[in-house]
Amino acid sequence: MIAVCLVLTASACETFLDVNKNPNDPTDAPMSSLLTHATYQTPLNVFREGSAISNYVQYLASANPASGSDTMEPTNYSTLWFNLYNVMTDLNEMMLKAEENGAKHYLGVAQVLMALNLGMTVDFFGDVPFSEGFNFTTVTPSYDDDQSLYENINALLTDGIANLNAESTFTIGEDDFIYQGDIEKWKMFAYALQARYMIHTKGTEGYNASDVLAAIDNAFTSNADDAQVFFFEQDINPWSSVALDNENLLLGGWISEQFVQALDGTSYPAVDPRMEYMIGATDDGEYVGTVNGAGRGNAPEQGARSTLITGQFYTSDLSPVLIATYAELKFIEAEAAFETDKERAYEAYLEGIEAHMDMLEVPEADKNAYLAAPSVSMGAASFTMDDIFKEKYVALFLHPETWNDARRYDYGYKNMELPANLNPDLNGEFIRRMAYPDSEVSRNGANVPSVTLLDRIWWDQ
Repeated sequence: MIAVCLVLTASACETFLDVNKNPNDPTDAPMSSLLTHATYQTPLNVFREGSAISNYVQYLASANPASGSDTMEPTNYSTLWFNLYNVMTDLNEMMLKAEENGAKHYLGVAQVLMALNLGMTVDFFGDVPFSEGFNFTTVTPSYDDDQSLYENINALLTDGIANLNAESTFTIGEDDFIYQGDIEKWKMFAYALQARYMIHTKGTEGYNASDVLAAIDNAFTSNADDAQVFFFEQDINPWSSVALDNENLLLGGWISEQFVQALDGTSYPAVDPRMEYMIGATDDGEYVGTVNGAGRGNAPEQGARSTLITGQFYTSDLSPVLIATYAELKFIEAEAAFETDKERAYEAYLEGIEAHMDMLEVPEADKNAYLAAPSVSMGAASFTMDDIFKEKYVALFLHPETWNDARRYDYGYKNMELPANLNPDLNGEFIRRMAYPDSEVSRNGANVPSVTLLDRIWWDQ
């Protein structure tokens, strides 16, 4: 069963599970509560997905050899599935309430967030329930085709922008964790998501680079527009928790050798000054990664390998979780413009690097030195698609969007190799999709598609 009754929202489940009710539980959550929950849980879903794929794209590696996350074994993501549908259930209820009350801005925000959470679900699993996912008339909803669901995503974003542009009977404010009711920024965010989901389809019949660039022209204009949620002392940034757990010998957040070598001058000529702002050094002050699938080898002590450490941009207690950024948008622009306007593409690529460095507060001299390196500022004539994907890989550190890029790019990052002890069922290939969660197989098995980890999402052909 997809939809679940939430204590916070108790959305339409009251008609589905109407026995043994607690009379003290709320049965009809207001739009503001639904928005608060959705704008808080959505960035946590971004974190959850980023954590799930961090070893696949070799940002992180397991300290233990032949760990399933490293070796691309099928993994049960029932909790992730639950959390994605948890948010979408609330958003569905919020959309119904907003339509009833003429609350166009609440409706627009709900549609934008529904597009995002649906997109994250489709990009991980492919075909998923949606058309029957929230009406509570069946406990075994059918699965919708992943390509058709991308049409839903586009329609949700288009309608969301229209509703954000309309007059609204209700005003959004502090119940919005992402933009605190700034409707202009919500519109930019919607356009940024349009660009993101359209670039996924490059190479398919319906792709149009001009449409991507048109969306970008209406999206973020600086880092100040980023869609992100800052955490607070009572509920710290989840990546900070990973780093803190590692400090306390609950091993997690070890950095992949691939990522270290992408920054330290091994795989590319220029040493990247962002490294010290993103990952921790060893006890000897060096940066040493862990080989995916091989574990820590002859370095049993924690301080002999680089890990996520507390107090950095991604791992401070109060750091934001990034949902969509100006830096990401500039790399999307670079890719979309590459074939028709290489000068625009090149400028966008450089702006993407600079935006990410500014986010990390890299000192100006270090930033300028990196941007001046011949292997970074190679000029529009020598600039390649590989350069775009490499720099986007760095700028989207720990973000789940990188797995979409990796699959579109056929895992073509320089020196990215299959992990040691690879799952033999993958036949020497990289993973292409998640397995459907055990919760769905057990409850809705007749409708769950029969797929392998090598079967591709519709846009990954």
